[in-house]
Amino acid sequence: MELCSEEAVKYVWEGAIPLQIHLHESEVTTLPPPPPILVLGSRIGYLPLLVPLIKPHFSSTLPPGTDSVWFDYKGLPLKWYIPIGVLFDLLCAEPERPWNLTVHFRGHPGDVLTPCEGEDSVKWSYINSLKEAAYIINGNCKNIMNMSQADQFELWQSLVKGRIPVRLYVRNISEDLDDLEDAVPIDCWDRISYINRPVEIHKEEGRLSLKCAMKTLLPEIFLEESLVNNHEFSREGETVGADSSYGDSETIGGLRNAQAEEIPFPGQAHVQLLKKSKIKMIRIQGIELDMDIPFFWVVNNLKNPEYFLHICVFMGTSSDQSTIR
Repeated sequence: MELCSEEAVKYVWEGAIPLQIHLHESEVTTLPPPPPILVLGSRIGYLPLLVPLIKPHFSSTLPPGTDSVWFDYKGLPLKWYIPIGVLFDLLCAEPERPWNLTVHFRGHPGDVLTPCEGEDSVKWSYINSLKEAAYIINGNCKNIMNMSQADQFELWQSLVKGRIPVRLYVRNISEDLDDLEDAVPIDCWDRISYINRPVEIHKEEGRLSLKCAMKTLLPEIFLEESLVNNHEFSREGETVGADSSYGDSETIGGLRNAQAEEIPFPGQAHVQLLKKSKIKMIRIQGIELDMDIPFFWVVNNLKNPEYFLHICVFMGTSSDQSTIR
């Protein structure tokens, strides 16, 4: 398999999700109510960047007040600094097209979401993520301060040679679930475990698979297998770039994205749950990936523009364990 695929890169950069945006009923002041608007959301884009397209459609029916735009899916407020594609992969276990979202221009849930002040907020969130990724890769953020062509090349070279910044999103579903469309909708972000953690790879280790990378990210799941197949595990050359124990959610190097309210792994109860869990599906950029795919190919072709690789993991747990937090 080629380490770089033009087709995969094109899929990531040109990929879009059809969105059907509804105005929340509490903000409708006209009869009949306005119809939903259909837009394409870039997989690597962010919901606030769609507001200039959406607001004119609903402006005539909005109640008086100051705009503070936010979105929800089935009642769950959506974190605006997570790429649209990642939100879709994570929350739609069985993808729906178009994806039906609700937009709000009033009543911002400040206890759940940090406010977005428009495009500038999105821009600085992206820059902060880029700095964080650069720190993981290079040990500093200097090259982000002046992104010349030479600096961009340096950032790329450091990426392919060393640490890969990963954002991992873990969602529990019933182990007996045959159709992901029947998965219980997420109603609270506390039900998503979220962690930043790097994986170290080396170019000569072409045999490093996605499964091996996941062993470093979620070692508890593979604990028994690792004890049995320790020789094979070592031979494939993967190393953990951070402490593999689970306590609070961590950000390597002490850098934290100001907008990323990380959800902590809740300690021993969660560890025990992971040990009894099984990965049912891994989705990156909307693709359900085989665990044997070379991790280097995944990184080269499916990372986001801020250089993080966003991985959505669906864990199968028994019904009596699914409530352990």
